[in-house]
Amino acid sequence: MRLIVQRVSNSSVKVDGEIVGEIKKGLMVLVGFGQNDTSKEAEYLAKKLVKLRIFQDENGRMNRSVIDIGGKLLLVPQFTLYASTKKNRPSFHKALSPDKATELFDYFTEQCRQHIGVETGEFGAYMKVDLLNDGPVTILLEKEFGED
Repeated sequence: MRLIVQRVSNSSVKVDGEIVGEIKKGLMVLVGFGQNDTSKEAEYLAKKLVKLRIFQDENGRMNRSVIDIGGKLLLVPQFTLYASTKKNRPSFHKALSPDKATELFDYFTEQCRQHIGVETGEFGAYMKVDLLNDGPVTILLEKEFGED
């Protein structure tokens, strides 16, 4: 499972010109699942994500989590995070099948909602994501099947 985490001042996602998810200060997260990912990886990364200390404290150090600053998450499903680029045209054979990925995305979203407010993009839709990256701060979080 892979997350591209971006600290944002604001972010939104549109489907067919309509906003389906929008946050102010918080984290916009691209979420991708590999073929072997399970609820175990989703649970681990949900806990890691909401506790990730990448917001500044009173001394200007990245020492606060999205929970600490009263922010929210905007989770955007993104199967292309598992693109293989050995050839010029990307292959997505390493990504989890859409039906299983939809279930896992919903599960991951619910795990995050246990800790913080969450907005989402729409799985399988053509989305337009808008964001104002704060910092900029962009971090990759990864948990591969079977890793401790």
